Amino acid sequence: MFSDRNQARAFALLGLVMLFWAGNSIIARAVRLDVPPFTLAFVRWSGALVLLAPFAARPLMADLPKLRAGWKAVLLLGLTGIGAFNALLYSGLQYTTATNALLLQAAIPALVVILDRLLFGVRSTAWQVAGTLASIAGVLVIVFEGSLEAARNLHLGPGDLLVLASVVVWAFYTIFLRLRPAVAPVSFIAATFAIGVITMAPLAGWEWLSGQSVRWSWKVAGAFAYVAVLPSLVSYFIYNSAAQSVGPARAGQAITMMPVFGALLSTLLLGEALHLYHAAGIALICVGIGLGALALARESRVVKASAPR
Repeated sequence: MFSDRNQARAFALLGLVMLFWAGNSIIARAVRLDVPPFTLAFVRWSGALVLLAPFAARPLMADLPKLRAGWKAVLLLGLTGIGAFNALLYSGLQYTTATNALLLQAAIPALVVILDRLLFGVRSTAWQVAGTLASIAGVLVIVFEGSLEAARNLHLGPGDLLVLASVVVWAFYTIFLRLRPAVAPVSFIAATFAIGVITMAPLAGWEWLSGQSVRWSWKVAGAFAYVAVLPSLVSYFIYNSAAQSVGPARAGQAITMMPVFGALLSTLLLGEALHLYHAAGIALICVGIGLGALALARESRVVKASAPR
């Protein structure tokens, strides 16, 4: 289906990222009574940075002049994708369920398409728009349990609003990735992780001074290890690379897979039941992702056909 194996690999790896990020929301919700939200974010990024440092030190020094020249873009991306997004998401998960958070994050693809058009003039193809709409329709089917009555009775609490704010922030991060300096991926990741640590440190310190502390257990230790490695180190490398390979809109569309993984993880880990509306919603999401992949394949064929021979 794909004329470019790198793009096919990018889509496959994005699926893995969404699995890790779905787990991130479930983990954050599970330890909400044991770990304050800003502390969790601080541990996540400081842990990831410590693990990355031995591999990033030399490339980071070599790329320092370019990072300094592009410091505004690096700072913007660090504050949005690392600092603000996680602070808002983890705070929201104190008050709303992991399922709600995962479903609300599925609004990111539409926001990415809209912001990409407004800020950078990127026009989506009809196939891409159809894929985004199909994925969003699938998410809505799951959100409202296939019921119009549930849609009419929609109510967003404070936790949901915080998660929605994180959704807006992540959409900006995705489209602004095109502004990143031309440096090694490990240098860029290390720089933005450092910004996340610096941003979260005073907020975590405020939590500690106000009497909020970590209630240590093996569950909490496992949560810290998970958030520092899989949804951070591994996932950000893949997501940033994929956004460059397939474009911000399609990388953003992959986020609609998170409710699918969230539903499956909730069934496996929390014993929650799957219903017919889950199956219908998941089918629509898969159709949407397939249409997005088809749009990419069509564009690749057009580009190759128009290339000089």
